[in-house]
Amino acid sequence: MNMAFFISCDPEDVLKQAEESTLRYQTGTPLSVMDGVLVAVKDEIDCLPYPTTGGTRWLGKARPCEADAACVAQLRACGAVLAGKTNMHELGAGTSGINPHHGSARNPYNVGKVAGGSSSGSAAVVCAGLCPVALGVDGGGSVRMPAALCGVVGFKPTAGRLSNAGVLPLNWTVGMAGILAGTVEDAVVAYSAIVDQSQPSYLRPELNLPMLTSTPSISNVRLAKYGKWFNDSSEDIRTCCDKALQTLRAQYGWETLDVTVPEIEEMRLAHYVTIGSECTASLAKKRSEIGWDVRVALGVYGSFSSRAYLNSQRLRNRQMFFHKEIFKTADVIVSPMTGVTAYTLQDDALSSGELDYINGAALIRYSIAGNFLGLPAITVMVGQDKGGLPIGLQFIGRPWSEATLLHIAFAMQEACSKNHRKPVVFYDLLKKD
Repeated sequence: MNMAFFISCDPEDVLKQAEESTLRYQTGTPLSVMDGVLVAVKDEIDCLPYPTTGGTRWLGKARPCEADAACVAQLRACGAVLAGKTNMHELGAGTSGINPHHGSARNPYNVGKVAGGSSSGSAAVVCAGLCPVALGVDGGGSVRMPAALCGVVGFKPTAGRLSNAGVLPLNWTVGMAGILAGTVEDAVVAYSAIVDQSQPSYLRPELNLPMLTSTPSISNVRLAKYGKWFNDSSEDIRTCCDKALQTLRAQYGWETLDVTVPEIEEMRLAHYVTIGSECTASLAKKRSEIGWDVRVALGVYGSFSSRAYLNSQRLRNRQMFFHKEIFKTADVIVSPMTGVTAYTLQDDALSSGELDYINGAALIRYSIAGNFLGLPAITVMVGQDKGGLPIGLQFIGRPWSEATLLHIAFAMQEACSKNHRKPVVFYDLLKKD
């Protein structure tokens, strides 16, 4: 079965990079710990020698790729082997990863289920063991959401921590590059390689990386939980995520605080208006080559008024105030990553795309603050539902708190990864025939 992980891949180019890395190791001159590591790149990020399609048929010709994106150039400078361009939901305008042009990325845990969107191929290729790390772009949970559905780590740093140079400007105030990885340790290494340090230090705090050990050194961590919101998920997810919090309390003594996040539905709508307006503005005109599901979405986006956009930005400031108040007493906000696990891939959607706003709303339910407010957020697998599909738990931090967030996610990984089952489709690249 075609798993549709990649849109573009040049085996000769991949082998050439691998041979150059092998030679560096043989001469004792590897460029970094990333040297020789396979990294896949979402087809929303420029990476030579491939076109950047954004999951479409036409964008690669309309906007030629002339240089690596900043984050890709940094990986290349570290010696990473760039494995190709991964599949995605067309123009990032959906949550399923169903793409009528390039095939629909399938979930390695169950090939009849969606991989999630829009960084579907990046999540699936890491889940399947082909690459320990992949790059995605997260404008509405598009890194974290498929990461949760595929049982991998999805990490979106604070807005501005990574450069967006060379990333398609589809939603410039809410979207940014992010990392999908097999483990939190892999995410930390990739993050250290691609973090943007070109800006003056007064624009952002100095980069700090956590020292990950088997016994977390952080004590007295306070996790903010909004019960009504947290519980707005399937029974399997609710039970699994509650159990994960109990594990953190039992193993590390971390405290869960009951909080309220006001006006969550208003924030979701304001984010929808913002991302939709920016996506419409970035595309000069609709094109007949666009899939039906995205065509409908763009039609809705085009109906938003400038007043609605401006009012959404007022709500943005209001929500930032609410979240800052929560962070006065809590270190992170904790929630499930999605409201449902991966749902069934319908055959009749493969050629047209799919508009499933019930599942779509459940998938995006916990993503918004990371994008709308630019907060760092990470998801890590904490269990599986009754059907064996992955469940992710999300931690949302205050601005620039990536080190704390990664440390907490690592502690969660250490506490519950022993019981995880491998996906049905899995390639062990270290295993010799």
